[in-house]
Amino acid sequence: MSGSRGRADGRPPRSGTAAVLAVALAAVCGCGTGGDGGSASAPARSATQRITVTSPAYADGGAIPGRYTCDGADVSPPLDLSGVPTGTASLALLLQDPDAPHGTFTHWLAWDIGPHTTHLAAAEHPEGAVDGRNDFGRTGYGGPCPPRGDHPHRYVLTVYATDRRPSLPPDTTATGLLRSLTGHTLATGALTGRYERQSGSGGKGHP
Repeated sequence: MSGSRGRADGRPPRSGTAAVLAVALAAVCGCGTGGDGGSASAPARSATQRITVTSPAYADGGAIPGRYTCDGADVSPPLDLSGVPTGTASLALLLQDPDAPHGTFTHWLAWDIGPHTTHLAAAEHPEGAVDGRNDFGRTGYGGPCPPRGDHPHRYVLTVYATDRRPSLPPDTTATGLLRSLTGHTLATGALTGRYERQSGSGGKGHP
């Protein structure tokens, strides 16, 4: 699932509302100023069920390689999923940065991913999946792009197992997605990566 490969310079502004930080699993990724806000967790019907989310590109809590950021190819990272419960109708995902200067920033959101999905390759867009509008103001994936010289930001990618296929338009934001998942989430799992850009010349991070 990849969005456009634009660099940090000249990217369209995000939508405006202040972010509401996540409580359950660790707020989800994104860089720069906060957008419409969406927390990284939706009420789950069974808090005991967990999905295991890993990536061959980086460990949980580890550094995200430049390829998956605005400093590289700006494509979504490869993911492996396990532990999706029986009865799941579809999967959704949300990538946010809780350390953005002006609040949580949404980098990626998608839903209606097949319930039997166990692996996503780098830059893969699963057939039938729908991408929502991130805080860059576009659909698809937008990689980490914190301000140069800022401390490392956390990028939390949360996967949700849902008991239905959300009926949402492609321009839906994180707030709308989380609202649709309320009361319909069977299990969740998260993968956190970190990224920082060194100070120096070149494009700036999000304003």
